[in-house]
Amino acid sequence: TGLTSAQRQVTVQEGPLYRTEGSHITLWCKVSGYQGPAEQNFQWSIYLPSAPEREVQIVSTVDPSFPYAIYTQRVRGRGIFVERLQGDAVLLHITELQERDAGQYECHTPNTDERYFGSYSAKTNLTVIPDTLSASMAPQALSHMEGDVVELTCEVSKATAQHTHLSVGWYLLQGAGEQPAKEILTLSKDFILKPGPSYEQRFLEGDVQLNKVGNTTYKLIIRGVKPSDQGQLYCEAAEWIEDPDKTWKDISRNQTQRTWLAVLSRGADLSVDLTATEPSLSEGDTLQLSCVVEGPKSSNFKVVWLLNDMEVARIDPHGVLTWEEEYEERARLGQLRAFKPSNTVYVLTISEVGLEDKGTYQCSVSEMKTPGDLQGIQTVVSSGIQVDVKPAGYHLRLSVSTSTPRVTAGDPLILHCEVQGATGPVSLRWWHLPPQQPGHRELVATMEQDGALSLGSTYQDGGARGSLRLQKESSGTFTLVIPSTLDEDDGGQYRCEATQWARGRNWTGKGEAAVTVSSMGLGLHATLRSRIATVTYGQSFELFCQVAASYALEEVPVSVRWRFQPSPPAGPLQELVQVLPNGTVLWGAAQPRFQGKAQLAKTGTSFRLHIHSALPANEGTYQCEVEVWRRNVLPLGQPAASTSSNAVGIKVVLPESKLQVAMKESSVEIASGNAAIQFRIEFAQENSQLAVTWYLLPPLADAKPLQILRANYTSVLEYGPEFSSPAQKSRFLSQRVSSILFQLQILSANLGDQGSYYCVVEEWLWLVDGWYKLGERTSGRTTLKLKLSGEQLQMEKTNDSISVREGEEVTLPCRLQNALLPRSRLSATWFQVKGSGRDSALLSLQRDGTVQYPEGQLAARLFLRRPSARDFSLTLSSVERGDAGAYYCQLQEWQQQGEGKDWAVQALARSGNTQLITIPP
Repeated sequence: TGLTSAQRQVTVQEGPLYRTEGSHITLWCKVSGYQGPAEQNFQWSIYLPSAPEREVQIVSTVDPSFPYAIYTQRVRGRGIFVERLQGDAVLLHITELQERDAGQYECHTPNTDERYFGSYSAKTNLTVIPDTLSASMAPQALSHMEGDVVELTCEVSKATAQHTHLSVGWYLLQGAGEQPAKEILTLSKDFILKPGPSYEQRFLEGDVQLNKVGNTTYKLIIRGVKPSDQGQLYCEAAEWIEDPDKTWKDISRNQTQRTWLAVLSRGADLSVDLTATEPSLSEGDTLQLSCVVEGPKSSNFKVVWLLNDMEVARIDPHGVLTWEEEYEERARLGQLRAFKPSNTVYVLTISEVGLEDKGTYQCSVSEMKTPGDLQGIQTVVSSGIQVDVKPAGYHLRLSVSTSTPRVTAGDPLILHCEVQGATGPVSLRWWHLPPQQPGHRELVATMEQDGALSLGSTYQDGGARGSLRLQKESSGTFTLVIPSTLDEDDGGQYRCEATQWARGRNWTGKGEAAVTVSSMGLGLHATLRSRIATVTYGQSFELFCQVAASYALEEVPVSVRWRFQPSPPAGPLQELVQVLPNGTVLWGAAQPRFQGKAQLAKTGTSFRLHIHSALPANEGTYQCEVEVWRRNVLPLGQPAASTSSNAVGIKVVLPESKLQVAMKESSVEIASGNAAIQFRIEFAQENSQLAVTWYLLPPLADAKPLQILRANYTSVLEYGPEFSSPAQKSRFLSQRVSSILFQLQILSANLGDQGSYYCVVEEWLWLVDGWYKLGERTSGRTTLKLKLSGEQLQMEKTNDSISVREGEEVTLPCRLQNALLPRSRLSATWFQVKGSGRDSALLSLQRDGTVQYPEGQLAARLFLRRPSARDFSLTLSSVERGDAGAYYCQLQEWQQQGEGKDWAVQALARSGNTQLITIPP
C-alpha cells in the first residue's frame, strides 16, 4: 500500500518560440514515467492558424506513411527529420523554415503502457518572422607589407519587431576554403569582446580591436599585420532571441562578401596564392579568381592566366593586357575581364560562365628586373583551382506541396511550388491530372517570365470556381489558389512545371502534389425528432431537424425545407415552408393548415419548427430536407447535395367526449301498424352537435347489423343500401323528439322488420377551423316483435329448385293450402335471399289488391298471374344470369277489427326456398 505506478509525462520545448524564415530550427521532445521498451516512438503534428482544430501530420519515427501530402516531399528529402538523442528524447529538425510552418506543434508518444495513465502529448507554439538581418562589406583586394595596420568596416542592421540582440564577428578563411575559418574577434550578444584562439594574445596586447562606430558600423583594426593574416576576411552577424526557458537562441546569421588581404614579407622569396569566390558554378554564374603575389618589394611582375595549362590572358609589367585569340570576342563583349587592383593582386573575372570554362585555373607570375626585360629573374606558378560548371538547369529543383490536402467541394485549393536552384527568371505552368482520366491533363494556369498570367480554358469562367490566383510569394515560391472546388473531379494530382531559359536553351523541372476533394454529400445526414409524439388540442409542439456532415456545415450555404402529410394521407408529402441560405422564407401548399401557427428558428446546425396551439389539421407526418451549396460561389445555382430526414408522426388528441346515452335493453311488441323505437341522451356538451345512425340486427344467427339511416350533425339524411328504395325510405323515419330524445318510426311494420334496433351517436364540436368528432356511444338494443292473434296459414315449406335457360320465362310457385276465414284478406311479398341477413323484397301485393315493386329495376319482368284466389306464384320473364339464387314468398292474413276500424295481421306464413338455376343459351 502507498505505492503508485509511474505516470507517463511528455514534455516539449516551451513556447512561444520565434524563428526566422529560411533558418534551420530544432524542437526537442522527451517522455518520462513510461512503461515498455526503452526506445519510445514519437509523432509530430501541427495545428495551423487557419484551421486550429485540424491536425496536420508531419513526421513519425515509426510510420513512413504518417506525413500528410503537404509534408511528404520535405520529409523524404530530409528537409524535415527527427534526430533521436536517446531512447526517450528526440529533436525535430526543419532545415529551411517556411512562413507556412508557423502554428502549434504537438509531440505525441504512442502508448506502450499497460493502461492509459498520464499525458501522451504536449504542444508548443512556433511563430515564423521575417529575416531582417543584414550584414554588408564592400569586397576589396588589399595588399599590405608585414607590420602595416589593416582596417575593415562592416555595416550590420535589423528590423525585427521582437526584442533581440546582435553579435558581430570577424573571420579569416585561408587557402581554397578546405579548412574552417579562423575566428579573429567577436562582439557577443552580451556585448563582450571574445578573440579567437589564434588572436587571443594579440587582443590582450591591444593589436586586434573591434570598435562600434555609430548605430550600424563595426570596425576591425589589426595592428602589425602578419603573413599569417593573409587570406579572405569577412564579417558575420548573428541575431539572438531569448526563449521562454531563459536560454538565448541565434535565429539568423548573415555573412558579408569577402576582402582579399595579401601580406608581403619584407625581403621574402616570390610566392603566389590563387583563390576563387566559388569553384562550383552553374552556367550563367560569375567566376572571380584572385592571384596574390608575395615577395620582393619590386612591382615588375608579368602575370599569365592559364586554363588547363593553356594561356587565357597576360598582363605585362607595364599593365598592358593581352587576350588569346579565342577569348578576344568575349572580352570585347565584357564577359571577360582581367585587371590589377593593386601592385600584388591580379583578378580574372568571367561573367556568364559556360561549360567550356570549366577546368583547372592557375596564374603564372614572373619577376622582371626591369619592365622591359624579356627574361624574368624568377617565375612561380600557383597551385591549380578546379572550377566545375554545371548546366544551367542542373540545380533546378521543385518542391510542390499543398496546405489543403483534403477538402470538401466548395472549399479552396491552395498549392505551392517552390523553385530552387534557378539562376534566372523562370516561367511556370500548373496542370491538373484528373484521376478519372488517366493520361489526360488540363492546363490550369501559366505565368511567363515577365509575370504575364493566363488561365486554361476550363478555368477561365470565374463563376464556377471563382477567380483563380497565381502569384509569386517570394523569389522562388509560387502559390496557386482555386477559390472554390466543384466536386470530386477536382481532386487528384496537380503538377507544377518550371522552365528556366539561358544561353538559348531551356531546362524544365517538375513536381506534383495530391489533393482529395470529397463530395458535399459525404456524411450529410438529417435527423428529425420531437420531444412528444402526441399532443392535446391547443398544446404547442416543436420539431428539431439536426443536420450533420463530414465538414463544417456552418461554413457553407444551407437551406431547410419542411414537408407535411396530413392524417389520414391524401397523397405525397406537401411542402410547408422553405428557408433559403439568405434567410428568405417561401411558404408552400400546406401553409393554410398552419396559418399564424408556424415559427422557424436555427441554432448552429439544428433547425426548429415550432407549431403554436395545435389543431387537428396539424396532425400528420413531418419531414425535413436539407440542401447545401458550395461556398465562395455566387449566385448559388443548383445545390451540391441534399438529404431527407426520417419521418416523424404527430397525433393531435381532441378534447375528451362527455357524451352519455341510455344503455338499457328493451323490447317492443305490436300486433300490426306502426312501431316506434326510442333512445335517450343522458349527457352531452351544450355546444356540441350530434349525429345519429340507426341499425337493425336481423334475428338470424349469423346476421350482420344493417344501417337503416344516418342523420349527421347538420341533420342531412343518408339511408343504408338495404333501405335506400323509395318504398323503404317512406316507411323508416328518424326524428329528434326533444333535446334528449331520439325516435325511429317504422310505418306499416311487417314480419321482415323484426329484430334488434340500436343507435350509434357521435358527438361533434366546432374547433376554430372546422367540425371535429370527439367520440361516439352506442345505445342499448330494443327488440321489435310482431304479435299474431289468428291461426297460422298453411303453405308448402319444402325447398325446391327450378332450372331455366337464360332469356326464357319461369314461374316460382307460392300457394295457400288452407281456407281463409270469412272477411279475411291476404297480402303477399316475394323475397330474394341475400347474404347480408336482410332479404331483398321484390314485389308486394297489398291487401287492397295494389302491387308495389321495392326493387324498381325488376318491375317490368315480374308478374302475379293468380289463376286462383290462393295462388300467388311469381312469373319472372327474360331470365338473366344475375337472377340465379333462392326465392321465397310470405303471406299475411288481415282482418278488420270492426266497422270503420283498422286492419290487423291475424296470421302469416313463409314458403320454402325455391332455388332458381339459370342455364346459358
